[in-house]
Amino acid sequence: MREIIDPLPFVIAAYAIGIGGTAAMIVWSWILMRRAEMRREKSREL
Repeated sequence: MREIIDPLPFVIAAYAIGIGGTAAMIVWSWILMRRAEMRREKSREL
């Protein structure tokens, strides 16, 4: 007899990893952008 595995948990996990990774990259790039803007402003003040 064959055992049927429900693919839904794997699909949900794949979406969670994809969405979580995308959100992490957005936050990371936003933080780096803010740092670069601060450095630019500091260099303009000198």
